[in-house]
Amino acid sequence: MAIRIGILTAGGDCPGLNAAIRGVARAAYQTLDAEIVGIRAGYRGLIEGDYQVMQQSQFSGILTMGGTILGTSRTPFSSMRVVDEDNVDKVYAMKMNYRAMRLDCLVTLGGNGTHKTANLLSQEGLNIIGLPKTIDNDIFGTDFTFGFHTAVDIATDVIDRIHTTAASHNRCMVIEIMGNKAGWLTLYSGMAGGADVILLPEIPYDINKVAQVLEDRARMNKYFTIIAVAEGVLSQEEAAMKRKEREALWQEDGFHNVSQRIAAALEKLTDVECRTVIPGHMQRGGSPCAYDRVLSTQFGVHAAHLIKKEKFGVSVALKGGQVGENKLEDIAGVPKPVDPEDHLVKVARNLNISFGD
Repeated sequence: MAIRIGILTAGGDCPGLNAAIRGVARAAYQTLDAEIVGIRAGYRGLIEGDYQVMQQSQFSGILTMGGTILGTSRTPFSSMRVVDEDNVDKVYAMKMNYRAMRLDCLVTLGGNGTHKTANLLSQEGLNIIGLPKTIDNDIFGTDFTFGFHTAVDIATDVIDRIHTTAASHNRCMVIEIMGNKAGWLTLYSGMAGGADVILLPEIPYDINKVAQVLEDRARMNKYFTIIAVAEGVLSQEEAAMKRKEREALWQEDGFHNVSQRIAAALEKLTDVECRTVIPGHMQRGGSPCAYDRVLSTQFGVHAAHLIKKEKFGVSVALKGGQVGENKLEDIAGVPKPVDPEDHLVKVARNLNISFGD
């Protein structure tokens, strides 16, 4: 009897999802008597029983495609055990639909929230394997998540292009990079793009020290400055506040994002004209880079090997250049911030890149 493998993609999309789906499917077809069940729109599809039995032909031609052929949605982990007005017990519904689909296992492709729900389902007795995807690179226990390197390439290209207009107009350009509460994407793209200042959530900044960089550069006849800012960054004053106090302060200042807030503050402290650039969801879109195509494929193939060995309750990971796995219970919900003493931070400081501290 064929083994039935469910696959879903949950949370925000990112490059490499289709490559990973393809890796799981092709390796499963090659090494197992397998049927692939595609669950539509992430955990919502598992809750609602929305799925299709896939054909081998559906996994052809998707290696280079962005997005996800299965669709995705956000169903926050915090709401999984909450019964809403529709009176649906989500965990019970997922367990029942897992059985109704006659699944032998379920492969979940997603970020931190997806992994927390995957761990919940594993603890409820389902056979689960996670694949770590996110442009934030903030999943504990893996060197890299797929999607990250493509986003680094995109964000670096933005910084590269901004250099010429910043230099032409003698401006300070504040570029806001995605990454949620982790600074990995800003750190890598900021270094690759030659940013003069890199502001990370893990290193609260002093706006006066950032302004000093602009003034120091002007004294060296460098009249433009590139600042790469992580979307989750906080000033030293903001970091010392409680969350509600910060939110009240931000509502009062009238700025909708951190890059505008920083640009306005720098214009008050210096004579430099500041502009903001927010590439936003561009960083999540499009075809995966070569690195992510290979990494996604490796992760997918390893997931198929784990299925063959009946090793469940784990998430695939890259550790020291080797593909392996971690127990879901060990990594789900565990943060992976940039260490302020990280080697790459030290390299940046040796290049006289400021972190605003």
